[in-house]
Amino acid sequence: MLGSTYPLGEPWVKGSNCTHLLVSLPYPYGPDFEICAIGAGHLHIYWLLPITEIEHDYKVQNGPDALEEVFETKGLEYWKTKRKSVI
Repeated sequence: MLGSTYPLGEPWVKGSNCTHLLVSLPYPYGPDFEICAIGAGHLHIYWLLPITEIEHDYKVQNGPDALEEVFETKGLEYWKTKRKSVI
C-alpha cells in the first residue's frame, strides 16, 4: 500500500544505512511514468524507496507525506546506496 514501510532486517546493500523500504510514488520520473495506459484501463507504478531507520521512525510519527516533504526539501539523493539519513 502506498506510504507503507517494510523492514529489511539488514541494510539493502552492503555498507548502506537504509534498512527499510517505503512504498512511494516515483516522484523523480513524474506522472507520465507513474500512470501507464493498458488497453482501455491503466495501472499505477509505485517504487520501493530504500530509507533509513530514522526516516522510518519519522514516517511513523509524522506520516508518509511529512517524510516525503522532508525528502523534497533536503534534496534526497535516492540513487546513493550509502547515503546518510536526511532527518
